[in-house]
Amino acid sequence: MEELKQLFKSKADGLAAEIRDILKVHGNRKVGEVTLAQLYQGMRGITGIVSETSLLDSNDGIKFRGFSIPELQEHLPRAKDGKEPLPEGLFYLMLIGELPNDADTTKITEFLQSRSHVPSYVFETIEALPISAHPMTQFVVGVMALQGESQFAKKYAAGLNKKEYWDSTFEDVLDLLARLPQVAAYIYRRKYKNGVHIQPNGSLDWAGNLAHMMGFEDEGFKELMRLYMTIHADHEGGNVSAHTTHLVGSALSDPYLSFAAGMNGLAGPLHGLANQEVIKWIFEMRDELNVDSPSKEQIAEYVKKTLSEGKVVPGYGHAVLRKTDPRFTAQMEFGKKHMPDDDLLNIVWNIYEVVPPILQSLGKVKNPWPNVDAHSGALLVHYGLVEYEFYTVLFGVSRALGVMASLCWDRVLALPLERPKSVTTQSVKLWLEGKDAIWGE
Repeated sequence: MEELKQLFKSKADGLAAEIRDILKVHGNRKVGEVTLAQLYQGMRGITGIVSETSLLDSNDGIKFRGFSIPELQEHLPRAKDGKEPLPEGLFYLMLIGELPNDADTTKITEFLQSRSHVPSYVFETIEALPISAHPMTQFVVGVMALQGESQFAKKYAAGLNKKEYWDSTFEDVLDLLARLPQVAAYIYRRKYKNGVHIQPNGSLDWAGNLAHMMGFEDEGFKELMRLYMTIHADHEGGNVSAHTTHLVGSALSDPYLSFAAGMNGLAGPLHGLANQEVIKWIFEMRDELNVDSPSKEQIAEYVKKTLSEGKVVPGYGHAVLRKTDPRFTAQMEFGKKHMPDDDLLNIVWNIYEVVPPILQSLGKVKNPWPNVDAHSGALLVHYGLVEYEFYTVLFGVSRALGVMASLCWDRVLALPLERPKSVTTQSVKLWLEGKDAIWGE
């Protein structure tokens, strides 16, 4: 793994030099114009973060180092006899900026396996929580318990040259990634399988081993986990989990603290918890209609009822995308290939035909198309993972790949403490009256 570390550092040195040159020449150039509305409406559209690992295009969707999801499915290495990309290969791509070969990916798989041991006190900490605690609460507590293993925290406390911050951060990132599947699987087996745990299988890849430890040996489910972990790994730097990880990391909090903070953001209904909300909404629709497979007409009426009650249709709409999320499409193609007659999946596909025209008719929705959350739950249910409260934990394990690769870049480029300027509404009002200059005018 030393070879990968040094390759990463050489890439970083090159990019750092480029950034210095860019800022020297163009540092005072404006990037867009900030409006008063943007101050109050979640900073939408304000370009203010650099994230090297991925970019979200409003039309093309997420691109990882310039590669779309279909391109990842074509070019990333796969497990033996598998058809879906290995997420270890995606981590390499996000970290290094180049597509890995089979040997590169195998080295990361083997390295993660070698560091996957989770100290017993971490499980004991999780066990101190009530069994009723939400899986995401247990997951964050598990990550926080792991923080005692942080090499960065220990070396920083002992005195560490700031030029070396990246090195122990890199080590922490790989340790955390290696251990997350076992922590997640432990929580799943604790909460839903009477605490009967399954030991890791050292011959399996990262996602395949997660499936094994959860108790799913179906090769189709392992393939789904490889796809799921790949397409959920990153979504550029402005989403809540990525931004929070970056923000907390900018304070030199170690990777465990930073990732735990990001996971608390992922647990929100407007972010990662949405995948739970989608499947819950479908189950409630079937119960209320008292049918297993509602018709398109019945779905349309239920959608209108949901909207009339001032609620949203979960899984539809996106802050940036203006077309069907390519992650939704990738999952739909997986479903049509592996389980085309599944009743729940057919409901999802019928919803896909029904909802956009209804939302478009309202004249207020910029993006009536489905996002990634609209599909993932139905695929998991097909393989027997019906405990939808756990879905966000899977999302969190996957998102670790992207936010941790980004944190490595934050450290190696020595990005500063993030501290945007805020204003008060009183100062805004004074500015509107020409009595204050809230933008330094």
